[in-house]
Order: sequence, then structure tokens, then C-alpha cells
Amino acid sequence: MKGGLQESYRLAGEIARTRARNFYYSFLALPQDRRRAICAVYAFMRRCDDIADGPASVSEKQVQLRRWRDRLDASVAVPCDSAPFLPAFHDAVARFSIPVECFHWMIDGVEMDLTVDRYQTFEDLYRYCFCVASSVGLACLHIFGFSDERARKYAEYCGIAFQLTNILRDIREDTLMGRTYLPIEDLQRFRYSGEDLRNAVLDDRFRRLMAFETNRARKYYVWGRNLLPLVDGAGRPALWAMMEIYNHLLRKIARRRYDVFGPAIRLSRRVKMSIALRAMAMRLLPG
Repeated sequence: MKGGLQESYRLAGEIARTRARNFYYSFLALPQDRRRAICAVYAFMRRCDDIADGPASVSEKQVQLRRWRDRLDASVAVPCDSAPFLPAFHDAVARFSIPVECFHWMIDGVEMDLTVDRYQTFEDLYRYCFCVASSVGLACLHIFGFSDERARKYAEYCGIAFQLTNILRDIREDTLMGRTYLPIEDLQRFRYSGEDLRNAVLDDRFRRLMAFETNRARKYYVWGRNLLPLVDGAGRPALWAMMEIYNHLLRKIARRRYDVFGPAIRLSRRVKMSIALRAMAMRLLPG
């Protein structure tokens, strides 16, 4: 590997190490070539989020995302160094035959955050979750390796499960930013209003609502677990670790009796490292 490309991969790895609070621990279970590739993909996705969450106006962010979409197409076509990690990104996409549409879906999703601040139905929310999370799962699937086409649908379900978990964990933070990801139809079903959400009302209505949403997420975890045997052995431990980390988060939300308005719900470094070590040990097992 040439020096410039090696440096690009190093920078992508540094972005993943410092910014991917949960995913990075699962990356550790991958062989080096796949770990480098998934860090390059993460760096691209991180830049999308950073543009959408930055201080610029909505119109300025839309312009920035259009330019970033153009860079995507350019960097996939030929090696491009307009951002330090893009040579690594180009190499990873080519090496693992990752469909460029995965990254266009991701940009579609962050663009939605600029103009959509609530979702009427779960079907509406599902489209958003697909764009910002299932797109990542489908890109990672090509790095993990697979041959059974059923894997694509299960990777989609994994992304939905992870994003629903993020939504439940980050309710307070998102509400402060004026975003309501819980479907309005669900709020109405449990007679819990947007005003209640803004006032952080923690009562039986909210706990029933959260139990409903948590059970929905669990269903997608159950369906997503069908992906594990369909992924190549080299990628399976990392996928297992991703699922385990996010399942831990979901269980922690439930153990807190759905109090997502208080201190942030996070996993300790010790817990995440323990999961990563178990995943790395799986690589040593035969079969």
C-alpha cells in the first residue's frame, strides 16, 4: 500500500476511534483489511452527520450536502484527496464492491433532518431509519462478506434496530433540538403530547409509550439476528459485537424505567471493551 493511501487509512481510523463511541469497539474484531475499510466508510458517514449538525443555516447545509454528494460520485469514480480520508474511502469501496447507492441513501437521510422535524407514522420513520442506518448496515455487509441474498434484508433490519435504539436513548437531546422522532401516531395512542415531551414528563403514559417502542426495536433485533449465520466468518464477530453493544443499550434504557430525561444513557468503556474482547476471541474459534 502506497504511503499516501496508508496515511489516508490512518486518518480514517483516527476519526473512527475518536468519534464512533459504540461502533469502534466492534471494528476491533475485524481482520486488518476489513477494519481499515469500515473505518473509511465510517469517516464518510461521519462527515455527512457533521454537515447536517453544524452551525450553518439550513440553506447553507443543503448546499454543502449537494457538494458532498458530488464529491461522493467523484471519489468513487477516481481516487480523490479533497478530504484526507477520501483516498481510503475510494479504495475501500472498490476493494469490497460497496454499492454507491448506500452512501446516497445516507445523504438523503441527513438531508431529511434539515427539513423534517417529526414523523406522523412509523412507516414514515422507517424510511428515515433506512436512510441513516440501514444504508450503513448494507455498506458494512459488503465488508463483512456474504453470498446469500437474504442477508440484505436482515442487514436492513439491523440498521432499523440500531437507529430505533439511538432514538430512544437520545429523546431528550433531540427534543431540545426541536426534533421528535417518536411517531406522532404513537404519542396519540398513549395520549402523550409533544408538549409533555418538551416538558420531560415522566409518567405512566410515557413509560407505556417507551415500552411499546422498545418492544418494536426488540422485534427488529430478533429479525436482524438471522444475519449472523449469513455473514462470512471473518465478519461475524464484529457484527455480533455491534448487536451486543446496542442490545445492552436497549436493556439499559428499560432498566432505567425509561427515564431518558436524566443523565445520558451510555455504556462504560469497560462493558464495551469486554464485548470487543469476546468478539475477538470468536475469531480464534474453529469454523
